Amino acid sequence: MESISGKFIKIVLAVIVTLALLSCVLVGGCRPTGDGEDTPPGKDEVLNLYGIDPHTLDPAVSGDSSSHQYVTQIFSGLLYLDENHEPAPDIARDWKVGNGGKTYTFYLRRDVKFHDGSPVTAADFKYSWERACDPATGSMTSAGYLGDIVGAKDMLAGKAGEISGIKVIDDYTLEVTIDAPKSYFLYKLAYPTSFVVDRNNVESGNDWWRDPNGTGPFSLGQWDEESRIVLERNGLFYGERAKVSSVIFNILGGIPIVLYETGQIDITGISAYQKDMVTDPSSPFYDELQIFPEFSFYYLGFDVNRPPFDDINIRLAFTMAIDKEKLVSLVFRDMVEPAYGILPPGLPGYNENLTGFSFNPERARELIAESAYGDVLNLPPITLTTAGWGGVISQDLEAIVDQWRRHLGVEVTVRQLEPERYIYNLTREKDGIFEIGWIADYPHPQGFLETLFQSEAEYNYAEYGNPEVDSLLDMASREQDAEAGFVLYRQVEQMLIDDAACIPLWFGESYVLVKPYVHGYHLNPFGLAMLNKVWVEIE
Repeated sequence: MESISGKFIKIVLAVIVTLALLSCVLVGGCRPTGDGEDTPPGKDEVLNLYGIDPHTLDPAVSGDSSSHQYVTQIFSGLLYLDENHEPAPDIARDWKVGNGGKTYTFYLRRDVKFHDGSPVTAADFKYSWERACDPATGSMTSAGYLGDIVGAKDMLAGKAGEISGIKVIDDYTLEVTIDAPKSYFLYKLAYPTSFVVDRNNVESGNDWWRDPNGTGPFSLGQWDEESRIVLERNGLFYGERAKVSSVIFNILGGIPIVLYETGQIDITGISAYQKDMVTDPSSPFYDELQIFPEFSFYYLGFDVNRPPFDDINIRLAFTMAIDKEKLVSLVFRDMVEPAYGILPPGLPGYNENLTGFSFNPERARELIAESAYGDVLNLPPITLTTAGWGGVISQDLEAIVDQWRRHLGVEVTVRQLEPERYIYNLTREKDGIFEIGWIADYPHPQGFLETLFQSEAEYNYAEYGNPEVDSLLDMASREQDAEAGFVLYRQVEQMLIDDAACIPLWFGESYVLVKPYVHGYHLNPFGLAMLNKVWVEIE
């Protein structure tokens, strides 16, 4: 998802556009390991944030950023992504790679405990990963993040009761064998799907995750739905312990910017509607504004198996009828960057020479005439699926629908699904077009191109399939030379754009207000912050 992982996902996975319009800052919990000092520096204060209720706190099931912001605080895994966005030791203190890049041996720390004080061993990871791949768990992310492990696909298909590529050597040594050398495999182990869970906790009942026994820097202290969630500092944490005693999330407690202005929350995201009030040097918010780069991609997907979008000419026409430059300027006030490709700027493998489709309404109308339908009057009714409540759609989507009406003469109906359930139901409930955003879970092209467009990928909501794309993605995933792999991924990206596999809209940035008494807050390009690094000093 989440990392919309991604995020963000990773899949960040989330209904990112909706969350952005709510000005809800996305926070999470990648963490560096440390000495576990007993007395955290800074004053023992509370951090107040805005939030929404998570869909789940089960790491194996979580696939949206609203859930990840809590999951990544409460749980942890073998690795995390460090300040350079590279895999670094977390519960695994070290590892070695053998068997031509296919076998990883992880050596676990001996001081890691669940929140209840029970020790964490290699067997806990084997249980956690096999549980994630058990079809009964219903994970949408396990194939994408654990599917490279030998035997994982058999278990996902219900053909095996365990994952043959996972071996417990002893209590603190775990051996993992994957099906081929893959340069991005370690990145995946920083995603919540691979986090460790306590078997006794899980087997206590279906709603075990409402009282989770994790290993992260915070434990769940309180959860009053539609009111507040309280995370409390974990005094047993093996790494750098939280510098605040607790983090309080005000759940849908009002308008975030108003809550921030009145001192009820300490951090908030900013939408385009609020840009002037925070970028004016005379504004009291000016010195509190922080802008963070984001590896995010916002796009419209097609159901490529459903008329009329099974016709490439129709897909191209809808693509070329959108004036992205005007959309970014007028609706988003230049707070985002127009997207003509899929990989965001700054991501390794980004192709600055990619050829995308610019705004060309005349050519778009010609493409409809060249299609199997010949005229817009022959098109079937078209519906676009988005996230939201109450029939009120975002300004950007309203502008896009209006452009299709004016430039193509096509009427598009908008249908909403509940935001908290959106990505979990999108595959089976999508209409001809759907709106979505994706935040990277790790800095690698595979996390966009394969995760979203490989024919069997879980997050391929469009059910797009192209054997040549699949073949190139497989070659790229096995390529150990990074630059050679990037060449293949750029080729795939160009093919996807030429085939109008989706309509790229924009790449995002995070505009965030942070109170001056809050220190150590940093939002990484995956939309996550290390809350155990944050401290509060109020004079």
